[in-house]
Amino acid sequence: MQNKFVVRILMKKIIQISADVVCIFAAYICSLLLRNGGVIPPDQLSVFFPTIAPIILIHIAAYYLLGLYRSLWETASIDELIKIIIGSTIASGVSFVVFRLIIQESIPASIYIAAGLVVMMLAGFTRLSYRIFRRMFRVMPGSVSRKVMIVGGGETGALIIRQLQESYAHGMMPVVIADDDKQKRNMRIRGVKVGGNRYDIPKLADEHDIDVIIYCIPSASPDSRKEILQICFETGCMIKIVPGIREIINDGTMAVMRDIEMTDLLSRPEVRLDTAGICDYLEDACVLVTGGGGSIGSELCRQIAQFSPKKIVIFDIYENTAYELLREMQQKFPDIDIAVEIGSIRETERLEELFAAHKPDVIFHAAAHKHVPLMETNPSEAVKNNVFGTWNVARMADKYKVGRFVLISTDKAVNPTNVMGATKRLAEHVIQNMNAVSRTQFVAVRFGNVLGSNGSVIPLFKNQIAKGGPVTITHKDITRYFMTIPEAARLVLQAGSMVDRGELFILDMGQPVRIEDVARTLIQLSGLRPDIDIKIVYTGLRPGEKLHEELFLQDEMVSDTGVSGIRMGINQKPILQTVRQQLEWLKVQLEQGTDVRECLASIVKTYSSSGDEHVEDELLAYAELSADSE
Repeated sequence: MQNKFVVRILMKKIIQISADVVCIFAAYICSLLLRNGGVIPPDQLSVFFPTIAPIILIHIAAYYLLGLYRSLWETASIDELIKIIIGSTIASGVSFVVFRLIIQESIPASIYIAAGLVVMMLAGFTRLSYRIFRRMFRVMPGSVSRKVMIVGGGETGALIIRQLQESYAHGMMPVVIADDDKQKRNMRIRGVKVGGNRYDIPKLADEHDIDVIIYCIPSASPDSRKEILQICFETGCMIKIVPGIREIINDGTMAVMRDIEMTDLLSRPEVRLDTAGICDYLEDACVLVTGGGGSIGSELCRQIAQFSPKKIVIFDIYENTAYELLREMQQKFPDIDIAVEIGSIRETERLEELFAAHKPDVIFHAAAHKHVPLMETNPSEAVKNNVFGTWNVARMADKYKVGRFVLISTDKAVNPTNVMGATKRLAEHVIQNMNAVSRTQFVAVRFGNVLGSNGSVIPLFKNQIAKGGPVTITHKDITRYFMTIPEAARLVLQAGSMVDRGELFILDMGQPVRIEDVARTLIQLSGLRPDIDIKIVYTGLRPGEKLHEELFLQDEMVSDTGVSGIRMGINQKPILQTVRQQLEWLKVQLEQGTDVRECLASIVKTYSSSGDEHVEDELLAYAELSADSE
């Protein structure tokens, strides 16, 4: 296969050189004929034939040095024409000096000038004619299957138009452009007319019978992009997007087009990170990521690797995802020591082995049970994993003198209405408690839903759409905060660099998004129509599910960190002794089989549950007994 590719490239170069040889020979013959009225004298012919071969070699060498034979004729442009002019001028000058001034046996001097100009025309024409013929056959009736509207008549749009006009592979032809610049109205870009602005997109789609809309405005603000894409959705056309000029390859001759994704519709500006601050604590460090095989954990590993750590330890109870991540990391980052350890954060003996073997410098604690409905029916497991698992890892971090510990928390910990949220709020208490008594710097990072994570609503909706529906939504007005997995991971790493500023950081999630809007958008992205092709069914809120999530507690003071995308929450810290007593009491209640929800409600005061006063009285009595025993 590789040999065929090499042969194909070699053949293209041979054809290019052969065409130039013919052009140079023809240019000098034509120049001699023109100078002599159509008949070349014998004395000039006797000089011409011995000198033409070296002249051709000089021209080919000049073209080769200028890189003309590394260019594809199908992408020939003004750059190639400039190189031909420069190369022909240099070659003609060198030929004149060699044969006229040094050897002193040459064709007339004027021939070098005339032939040089003719070479420029012929060599340029052969390259451009190839593109012209491709364009002619490209637009023949029946050769184009889909009509395209380009949204954005800037540099990116022009590149896409050029690519579509010259490529057979896409089977698409641009027929109209939509651009908000009034000065471009009714102008033509590479022969395609600018027919209107963003608000004219539906009308233009009908008038031109558009099949595909390609969004080509990578510099647009998130709000503007979201508005334009929503207008495009109204047309029912297939929508493609060109992400940005950075993703345009091959010197602008090939542009990357992809389908619209939910991330394109998030109205939030890109966050710029303090990479120097992140590098300071990750470079040459041993980094442990608990839950490293999960959605957030695995992305943390990928991004941590970019800061040259000494070792990354992936700790997870599920070996399949951990193994897949290990293979990926070893391939992408061969110079970094990657270790996978299988085990549970519930088992202190396993954690002891883990910490003794690797002695981590930094811990990102992402291991948790996070599925809200499942934790409602398995509350004891949520407490064992999310609360006592966090306590176990935190105590090991203190014992082995880990530099910093970052807990991945959730917006569901704010005024929780479910077991999962209550356990994560209690995990935040654990972090605050440990930070007060340990030399390890503990911090919690709180954020909302991440797009595409395991168990999230996006994969669920996609699966339902793939099966033909219906798409199920718990409530028409339910909203959630959304962030992409890479964005969340980057901000977590950034928050880890600020552990000396506070104990709780909240990621800026932008504006909450209606889940119904997400569902309808995903249906449209699939080329289907909501309520027509795919039904939407409302099933009612599930146990423990909120209508609207929150990022801050009512008594939490929110402070600016000076870093875009990250804010700091300051609230009244729980009493150290009280936290220890609550955890010990909770452990006893688990062993005795007491209702976990009632126990959590007694400890986490913001947790809305049906807990009764009897359990809370037991907790107070336990605290008093513990105080007396001391």
